[in-house]
Amino acid sequence: MRILLVNMPWGSVEVPSLALGILRTAAEARGHEVQVRHANLDFVDWVAARTPFRLADYDYYSTSSYFQGAGDWVFSSALNGRSGDVGAFSAFLAAHGTGADEIAMTAALHALAPEFVTWLAAELAAGQPDVVGFTTTFQQNTASLAAARLLKQLSPRTRIVFGGANCDGEMGAALHRSFPFLDHVVRGEGEVAFPALLDALADDSGGSDGSDGSDGDGRVTGGAGPDALAAIAGLCWRDGSGASRANPMSRRPLPPGQILAPAYEGFFERLDESVAAGWVQPKLLVEGSRGCWWGEKHHCTFCGLNGSFMEFRSKSPDRFHAELTGLAERYQVLDFVVVDNILDMGYFDTVLRRLSESEHDIRLHIEVKSNLKRHQFQMLGDAGAVMVQPGIESLSTRVLKLMDKGVTGCQNVRALRDAQSTGVSACWNYLFGFPGETAADYESVIRQIPMLHHLEPPAGASRIAIERFSPYFDRRELGFADLRPAQQYAEIYRLPEEELTGLAYLFAAPPQGIDDTLAGRLAEAIETWRAEYPAGRLTYQDLDARIVLVNRRPAYDWTVLELTSPAEIALFRLLDQPRSLATLTARTGGDPESVRSVLDLWMRQGLVFHEDGTYLQVAVEAANQVLFRVEHRHEHPGHEDLNEEERHALAVG
Repeated sequence: MRILLVNMPWGSVEVPSLALGILRTAAEARGHEVQVRHANLDFVDWVAARTPFRLADYDYYSTSSYFQGAGDWVFSSALNGRSGDVGAFSAFLAAHGTGADEIAMTAALHALAPEFVTWLAAELAAGQPDVVGFTTTFQQNTASLAAARLLKQLSPRTRIVFGGANCDGEMGAALHRSFPFLDHVVRGEGEVAFPALLDALADDSGGSDGSDGSDGDGRVTGGAGPDALAAIAGLCWRDGSGASRANPMSRRPLPPGQILAPAYEGFFERLDESVAAGWVQPKLLVEGSRGCWWGEKHHCTFCGLNGSFMEFRSKSPDRFHAELTGLAERYQVLDFVVVDNILDMGYFDTVLRRLSESEHDIRLHIEVKSNLKRHQFQMLGDAGAVMVQPGIESLSTRVLKLMDKGVTGCQNVRALRDAQSTGVSACWNYLFGFPGETAADYESVIRQIPMLHHLEPPAGASRIAIERFSPYFDRRELGFADLRPAQQYAEIYRLPEEELTGLAYLFAAPPQGIDDTLAGRLAEAIETWRAEYPAGRLTYQDLDARIVLVNRRPAYDWTVLELTSPAEIALFRLLDQPRSLATLTARTGGDPESVRSVLDLWMRQGLVFHEDGTYLQVAVEAANQVLFRVEHRHEHPGHEDLNEEERHALAVG
């Protein structure tokens, strides 16, 4: 059969779709003819020819506006066949801090979307595909639904299949019930279900009576027999009356040996033809594992990212390494985003070590746990990791306990420090709004943020949203008893409340935790951190008999400090790890009051972070902070940016 797989806006334009790459591999292995349509790039070219549309605009809809649903609302006009309430949605965006330019652009794109979808649907239908599969993740739902609706009108015989994260569990069943032009929805992992569906359709394509297999409303009434469809785990399908049927999902996730490698043919050629080629440096998506080994033991209370399957499974180190290097050679691309929700710790002494010893100059973006040690960050850097997402989320141990993160505030600060010491950038967000948190959990952190201005700041601070599949969603006794679909869903879809409840991933609830006033102070402190970070500096150099520290943070009125007494040097070295006063006193052999006096002085000087009874020095190793750039990660920098006083302090003499 002729299979067309479609990646709609607002899928990222700098990477091909991993989901479609995997399904392409699966379908081609069954002998089907498969093409991938990069409709996200089609949209970029189409809209850039009509408006002053740029990468920052696309990123706003692809990522920044996810929790407001602006990207989905843009295409709701094409899905619903009429414009939505522009005034109401504009007011909604404004209430959530969206700027006037973004609001005006959203309204303009909302008016343009039907024209693009009409053009695209005609393009898709012209190829007369037997099956068109749409992947939908984040803000791809309404664009995919709008194109599917018109495609079904133009080509009733074409089977339309949806899959992806937006189709997991009840969301997929609600989509199938609510939109009769969807023939099938694959819920959960697609490597088995999608080829099985294709086999069933190929065995009886077009209906047993020779018709096109659909009724006048575009619902499939013939085609694959009900027994074959009912046997496919997780599949939503329609019976002879057009009624939606949802098969039970598989109880066991796909074993790692059956997780397929993607095929990305055609993406780079299409990108080269697009205006987006001048916007982005393309990367490849790759996965070594699925699920979360931490979440199997302690599911973070706010996290729903693993969907229906939390069980952690990973590819063998040999296979994952071979996929990485094979994809790099096949597509001549060195930048990879590893999509794993958490890195397999077994990869440190296998995959990462082999990458560090190889001739491949691969650059990796990886999600890790924040309690890694310094040598593990070094291994990441040596292997080519330029960006890690350590899931920091907070610097308060008490709030982290409410999240069930299994780390402390000092460990998170250590992660920021050690990542920078090894030349690895850290990407994170500060979250608040957890049931049971208090103002005291934030006051101490806000007071100490100025001492962290040399470390990588969070992207921002935001109140948590309630995600489907998270413990806060599944267990109302944790603090969010009154849940309802987030407000944007009613603006986007013309559906009853009960169907919105099934379709939604994000939910609203009365706010918990700190009030908006304190939240505003936290946000202001983080914005100052972000503004001062590029020029901020706190480094140390251990010269055996003395330790030299250099400061360039405006909150502290010193430039160079030298630690020369053996007791101070020993104490500073011990503070490389989070330690209590009792431990520091015992390890140094000093008396508690003397140790406390030094710690108090160092806290006033911005050298030591104190939280939940533990202390940690926050200075970065001088060898790397001077040139914290990817191209210098493996070089030993000199002291080109030091001023005269700093050079003198480091001079041997």
